[in-house]
Amino acid sequence: MITFEKVEKVYESRGNKVAALNGIDLEIKEGEIFGVIGFSGAGKSSLIRCVNLLERPTSGRVIVDGCDMTSLSVKEVREVKKNIGMVFQHFNLLNSKTVFDNVAMPLILAKLPKAKIKERVLQLLDFVGLADKADNYPDQLSGGQKQRIGIARALATQPKILLCDEATSALDPQTTSSILQLLKKINKEYNITILIITHEMSVIREICDRVAVIEDGRIIEEDTVFNVFSAPKTETARNFVSTIMNDSIPDSVYRIIEGHSGLHKVFRINFVGETAGQPLLSQLSKKFDINLNVLFGNITELQGIPFGNLIVEFQGSDKEILRALNFIDQQKVSIKEVTAHAS
Repeated sequence: MITFEKVEKVYESRGNKVAALNGIDLEIKEGEIFGVIGFSGAGKSSLIRCVNLLERPTSGRVIVDGCDMTSLSVKEVREVKKNIGMVFQHFNLLNSKTVFDNVAMPLILAKLPKAKIKERVLQLLDFVGLADKADNYPDQLSGGQKQRIGIARALATQPKILLCDEATSALDPQTTSSILQLLKKINKEYNITILIITHEMSVIREICDRVAVIEDGRIIEEDTVFNVFSAPKTETARNFVSTIMNDSIPDSVYRIIEGHSGLHKVFRINFVGETAGQPLLSQLSKKFDINLNVLFGNITELQGIPFGNLIVEFQGSDKEILRALNFIDQQKVSIKEVTAHAS
């Protein structure tokens, strides 16, 4: 549905060149919700704005629904953009226009008959749960309501693709969750492909099918949300995951562990799917001459799959700890020794 081929974007200012995108190769499949995450300045906004040519790539190709956007005429781009809706961080509503008129704007520009415009706008306002706000003005709405209106406007032309540029970063957590649920509903009921950029890993976890991590204008990691959360390959991805998994050992706790007498080691144990329900620690304590001290533990759900994460101190001889590790390997459970500051 959306393909980036060796896309580069270079900005020039006062004789200086700044590369925002450095050879992006990426494919977003039809009907999926794809997330791109990165820190400020990583190139996220440049990437998403290249899809509808709000930013034209310096080189490379952006192919949208089979059309190479970079090779189209202005008129042809205008036609393709009717299939691309966009939701902005700060809503971009016209304060002088009513809610109805804001949602109707793309349809007015497309010169649809008034009766069709009215029918479509009222349908969309009902869909986003704001049918009673048609005559209100944006200043009379909450942030979440403004974003719902922005989403309704983006859907006005019945697009195949919805671009979300930090669509929830100006909202509180509860409102963010409701907006993400709305986006999931849009994806499911309208089969609209959604590309969302964000710096919040919680957004990626809640809504996306796949995710790419961008850094310095390059895609450094790309996989399913489950794989990136359960086994991030890059330091940047690990840092993002740790912001919501909260699974690092505080230095104060680690100092206490280091003060323990006798032989001991600390391990991270990950449970996936059915293994998350196994009484593994109980089995270990019964089968082997070791003591177990749980330092951290949680279980969450990633794309409908249970994912458990434990950090456990093993106290015992090297021989018994090794026997316990061999037993764990047989249970198809991931285990790795960790040290201070591990995440």
